[in-house]
Amino acid sequence: MKKLGSMFLFSLALIFSAWPLAAQKSANPGYEKLKTLVGEWEGKTGDGTRIQVSYQLVSNGTALLETLQPSEKETMLTLYVPDGARVVVTHYCSAGNQPRMRTMAIAATPAKLDFVFVGGTNLTSSAGHMHRLVVAFEDSNHFAQTWTWQEKGQDKAETFRFARKSTS
Repeated sequence: MKKLGSMFLFSLALIFSAWPLAAQKSANPGYEKLKTLVGEWEGKTGDGTRIQVSYQLVSNGTALLETLQPSEKETMLTLYVPDGARVVVTHYCSAGNQPRMRTMAIAATPAKLDFVFVGGTNLTSSAGHMHRLVVAFEDSNHFAQTWTWQEKGQDKAETFRFARKSTS
């Protein structure tokens, strides 16, 4: 009986020691898919302008930081974070505002993520801002982003296509 009690306590100790690791792992398939973008990418806008983007995990893997550098324009940052079964994004725009967008709940590994506007900071009611973002995963080395800019009730969409930079 004493041996059985010792094994029970040992089993509980193993379970509780692994608990923090389980809590850190995301159960969000959308965020897990976004994490596959970690690295350096190059692409083009719809009019052929070159654009660079990089992704890195920050805050102990709980956030994904996107650094976007359009050719000869200001660098913009976007932060992706899981929120339950959704993914939330805050875009730090060169226009000086910070729109927040989120996906619907995600249950399976997505082929694309569709972020819709939920609010923002430094926005006036008529200010132009990023209102929607769609990230489409083509394969492990290619993806696209479609940004929808909304200003005075009018939407304008632009698609950027990216390829992973080779590591050689």
